[in-house]
Amino acid sequence: MEKGTLVEFRLHSDRRLAVLERPEGKKHWIVLDERGQSYTLHPRQVTYTVTGQSYKPSEIPQFLKEVEAYLDPSSLEVAWELLVEDSETVDPAGMALLLFSDQSPPLCYAAHYLLSEDKLYFKQKGDHYEPRSATQVAELKHQLTVAGQKQREWQEFLTRIQQALTDQAVEWQNSDRGRLEALERFATLGEEASHRTPALETLAALGRPETPQAGFQLLVDLGLWSVHENLFVRRSQIPTQFSTKVLEVAKRCLESPPPDLDVEGRLDLTGLKVYTIDDESTREIDDGVSLEYLEDGRQKLWIHIADPTRWIVPGDDLDLEARRRSTTIYLPTGIIPMFPPELATGPMSLIQGKICYALSFGVILDESGAIADYQIQTSLIKPTYRLTYEDVDEMLELGVLGESELQAIASWAKRRQTWRHSQGAISINMPESSIKVHDDEITIEVLEVSQSRQLVAEMMILAGEVAARYGQAHNLAIPFRNQTQPELPPEEELLQLPAGPVRSCAIRRCMPRSEMSITPARHASLGLDTYTQVTSPIRRYTDLLAHFQIKAHLRGTPLPFSVEEMKELLMSVGAVAQEATSVERQTNRYWGLEYLRRHTHEVWQALVLRWLREHENLALILLEDLGLELAIRLTKAASPGDRMEVKVTYADPRQDTIQFQQLLDREAQPAAS
Repeated sequence: MEKGTLVEFRLHSDRRLAVLERPEGKKHWIVLDERGQSYTLHPRQVTYTVTGQSYKPSEIPQFLKEVEAYLDPSSLEVAWELLVEDSETVDPAGMALLLFSDQSPPLCYAAHYLLSEDKLYFKQKGDHYEPRSATQVAELKHQLTVAGQKQREWQEFLTRIQQALTDQAVEWQNSDRGRLEALERFATLGEEASHRTPALETLAALGRPETPQAGFQLLVDLGLWSVHENLFVRRSQIPTQFSTKVLEVAKRCLESPPPDLDVEGRLDLTGLKVYTIDDESTREIDDGVSLEYLEDGRQKLWIHIADPTRWIVPGDDLDLEARRRSTTIYLPTGIIPMFPPELATGPMSLIQGKICYALSFGVILDESGAIADYQIQTSLIKPTYRLTYEDVDEMLELGVLGESELQAIASWAKRRQTWRHSQGAISINMPESSIKVHDDEITIEVLEVSQSRQLVAEMMILAGEVAARYGQAHNLAIPFRNQTQPELPPEEELLQLPAGPVRSCAIRRCMPRSEMSITPARHASLGLDTYTQVTSPIRRYTDLLAHFQIKAHLRGTPLPFSVEEMKELLMSVGAVAQEATSVERQTNRYWGLEYLRRHTHEVWQALVLRWLREHENLALILLEDLGLELAIRLTKAASPGDRMEVKVTYADPRQDTIQFQQLLDREAQPAAS
């Protein structure tokens, strides 16, 4: 190389031209570009040398102008078609002659430029270029088409994003779904989300922080999520919608009901007066109660439970979907049902005035409240009254004439509760709150312990004991529930605590979790030697399993589930149900904190339940008007059982954070004993 030679080199991947000025050391050269900027180059850095003419740096722009007129990439296709058949290689000078019928320095450089930029027709081999095969070119063209399509879709997606952010109506395309889903995953799971790249690209393109919080806010701004989007549900991957296939099966079930396998054994109990008692908002009515006056003067209690297994078969699509969901989930914003609503609130429910299918538990109690005799029957019933708890409390208080059955059932429920306590049952009476959200309005109601609720609870427990006795007597593999005996503090220690929530809270801490097993065992807190749950088969899959097994035994057919199958089912269903319980608890806490965030001006009466970490003054309090239990760092002296006034100073439900202020420096007011 000599002074005045025009060379090409790369600077940060950019193509540059410069003229050799002088040697630098043994191998390097100082070069000058068109602006007179100098660079030091090693020969290996030179990507092309223009031969046949010397140049000055000031002539580079004119050289490039001459070259530019020939830089048409499509011209390479003609050359490729001429060379591909014989796989003939070519250098830039040869390509210039082929394309332009000339080998002047500008045209040779133009040919080099085209070949070095080309990613379709030729591949470099040393100083020459080899034509790719027709198959390779076709595949590369396809890839370029796909890449171009993706780039267009990306730009169109960003355009729709901007339109949505300015409140314009947007019709999202199928090609957008993947990116929106990636954004949802990232906003839900953060760094644990898979395939985060599309979400990060979207946020970066919009100039937003590449964080889960920014992803969440973008989805809110786009109108795709609510500001109160339930991330607990999303993280759990609990299905919130039924598939088209399941809905079609449900529709066929409604239009063409399957045959009733128990038609011969169903007992006609439509002559009994049946009371269904639920909250006003309940739509899945799965239990009712009756009283039958026997000829010998005794009274028989009937607990009627909805019979969804009338409509499904073990292993069919509806059963498998219910198994996958395991339970109906009750959230302040609504329910996520175990069965499609058309079935759950329709033929599966015990609907007032309609003949309904049921599994009925007939029980005669002795004078103490213990079971003297029982029977289990598939049945037909006709619910007489659809009552709320408030309705029943009022009827019992007024002693409504003509409803002696309801009065008698309530009386037996009290006797039954007394008997269970004599058997060691442990009552924990903690305030329970019901949180509802409708049209972004939050209401919190404290559920009072009432005669109607105790009536229903005792009848459901009674049905559970009867089912468990039947299962034990006939050696059935059903989901028995058991609870080991708790180790309670000494009685004198408990009596030192104020009666009510403080004492109940102390007892609750000692209670072991109840467990499911196919082996019957004692349930300590209920005071029963054996127990199972059978009263919510529309909304609890383990209850449905018990129905399948009991009904098969009643009709004398093989049980649908073996011992091993039942064990496996209880493990899988139990895990899902536990996750659902966690989602319910977290969601209720979120809306409880959101309610308090909206009511920072309120002063709340709080009862200190217990210390969480006494050395840090961290205590658990009960907001008595709301039935909410929350942690507080006390700034003034207090002890469990003391009452105080508190005010919320800060609440962030999304971060699960709340802070209180104790308002009055008054003497502690002990709770009433």
